[in-house]
Amino acid sequence: MPHVEIPGLTLTLEDFEAARANVAPHIHRTPLLTSRSLSEATGFDVRLKAELFQRGGSYKVRGPLNVIAHLTEEERARGIICSSAGNHSQGVAIAAAQYGIPAVVLMATNATKSKIAATEGYGAEVILHGSIWDEANEKALELVEERGLTYVHPFDDPRLIAGQGTLGLEVLEDWPEVEVAVIPIGGGGLIAGNSMSLKAINPEIRVIGVESSGAPAMKRSVESGALVTLDEVDCIIDGLRVKRVGINTSSVVSRFVEKVVTIPDEQSFEAMLWLMTRAKLVTEGAAAAGVGALLGGMIDAPPGTKVVCVLSGGNLDVEQLRGMTWN
Repeated sequence: MPHVEIPGLTLTLEDFEAARANVAPHIHRTPLLTSRSLSEATGFDVRLKAELFQRGGSYKVRGPLNVIAHLTEEERARGIICSSAGNHSQGVAIAAAQYGIPAVVLMATNATKSKIAATEGYGAEVILHGSIWDEANEKALELVEERGLTYVHPFDDPRLIAGQGTLGLEVLEDWPEVEVAVIPIGGGGLIAGNSMSLKAINPEIRVIGVESSGAPAMKRSVESGALVTLDEVDCIIDGLRVKRVGINTSSVVSRFVEKVVTIPDEQSFEAMLWLMTRAKLVTEGAAAAGVGALLGGMIDAPPGTKVVCVLSGGNLDVEQLRGMTWN
């Protein structure tokens, strides 16, 4: 049931330009790739923002870099903390390493070994607690009090949202003519930041979000006008498996995003395989969701429309892939 009224976060072009000044020195300028195959398959003029080539393998490093830039020297000295078994953990660890500050990451005890090793490899202290993210997050919040750490939210901090939105500034510099942006939705930080940054420069750009049909928390929140917590989710894709999106992110999506579409996990996985075979790009399931929506004919636009699809990351869980079957 909805239970929290949605407020109205709005960030300006100046906010995003300031965030880029904080973020750009520490990240890769990822390419905007032309895809003839995808354009022919969809009838659009499609380009792919390839954040799979970003540091840590996803866009997630952008937001934490901007959060840290806003901390005081005292806060930096005490360190930061987050809870995540996915890309956010690596993004926080990389960002902390760039600033030379301590980082603690809480993960559930069943987190994959490769993700634990990657996060530790970037210099973070990894603590395993609980069997699900919620339990790990509760422990993280306890450590905020015990150690005086700064908590870095995975998607709802305005400073983090501004950092994620720096991606949109790059897209428009590389392709000012873009007309539609297709962006995957988990907690909503990526689409919130970039719907605002894109429209701050060109208000005519249409932004379309793609969510798992088994975890449509954003779609339901926007439709109801209040924040909805799902009773359960039927989604196995890490980046899309969210019961509750953010107060700020849902507010932004309700005002800056034209449409949220949902697709089943199988459609995202099919798109992931399509990208591997046709575009020679290895993405994770969440990153392929936008391509899945394009190939499924779910983007309502005239033929020839200039469409950018954000490939949000490439940290594919190989063990999960081995367990997948397709008809």
